[in-house]
Amino acid sequence: MHKKTIRTGIIGSGFSAAFHFEALQKVHGTNVEVIGVYSATAAHAAAFAQDRDIRCFDSLDALVDEVDAIHVCVPPKFHEPISLAGLRRDKFVICEKPLTGYFGDDSPDFHWQRADKELARKEAMASVGRLLEAERQSRGRLLYAENWIYAPAVQKEREILEKTGGQILWIHGEEAHSGSHSADYAYAARCGGGVLIGKGCHPLTAALYLKRVEGRARHGRPIRPQTVSARTHALTRLSDFRDEGHIRSSYYDIEDFSLMHVEFDDGTLADVVASDIVLGGIHNWLEVCANNHRTLCHINPNTAMQTYNPVEKNFADVYVVEKIGTKQGWACTSPDEDWFTGYPQEIEAFYRTIAYGEPNQSDSQLAADAIATIYSAYVSADRQGAAVAIET
Repeated sequence: MHKKTIRTGIIGSGFSAAFHFEALQKVHGTNVEVIGVYSATAAHAAAFAQDRDIRCFDSLDALVDEVDAIHVCVPPKFHEPISLAGLRRDKFVICEKPLTGYFGDDSPDFHWQRADKELARKEAMASVGRLLEAERQSRGRLLYAENWIYAPAVQKEREILEKTGGQILWIHGEEAHSGSHSADYAYAARCGGGVLIGKGCHPLTAALYLKRVEGRARHGRPIRPQTVSARTHALTRLSDFRDEGHIRSSYYDIEDFSLMHVEFDDGTLADVVASDIVLGGIHNWLEVCANNHRTLCHINPNTAMQTYNPVEKNFADVYVVEKIGTKQGWACTSPDEDWFTGYPQEIEAFYRTIAYGEPNQSDSQLAADAIATIYSAYVSADRQGAAVAIET
């Protein structure tokens, strides 16, 4: 098959922009030309471009006009306007998680703890509606960059469900570590909430995805989330939290611990924990309990490789695994962390959709269901865990 060439641009010049660029270098089914980068922080964009030998654009419109697709790698507050700019020019939009959200009223005293969560849900879903409508009117498509969907373990579970017709009775999973390195992450006004949306979206969306897969395999329609109960806590903002320097505690108004209990329209369940108070590296896993099998997806860490290092300095120039804290002693050293977490597979799949029209596993409707569930969970947490209907 003749490879098509797709011109692409990156919006943003931080952490996610860097790993998107790296994943683009590994696309093999499509010829991808990274035309350039645009960022509101011009100095960062210039350095990003120079390091990667691409162009630095001085406006979003200038970059969008020269490409077929854009990667939205900016804080969540800006996902909607940038995605709309792409879709309205008939471009394909690869948008990082979460798709969108509620970012307050722009007042200097906005505080997530005091925010009206019903209003937050209403505004977040209005944003989702605008994005879905723009996609319907566009020749482009919205591709939701949820890497857990493309993690090899999750895709293997997709195959098992499709080939065995298994019924998932319970999914439970977690994403946790010792705190985000992003300065924006400390503020709900920039990220739409705290750990429930920032980390909980990953295992939640994987659970939503697998129930969609199951429903289509068994009776031709996706199984959708129906109700959610949730609790959130700000443990590092407690007055008597003892800060030993290992867990990030510099949050302005967000929660650092959350749990969600989701009931689907077939009566089955999913439980999701997300937190920023876990030491020892990333803790990303998903367990599927079905009527005919059980699957443990150890995304990070996993035991594909383990190393023992008796002296910290010996591994000074060796990357071990994300947020490990120390390189001394035993570690689940990852031979290819990006591969295990699905980043290159995600980008490869998106460009096969863009170039050849192949079906997209992580689409706008999955992203919309995730936002609906998350903001309904915030409403539930505000009601001390009462069950809340999910308006999808």
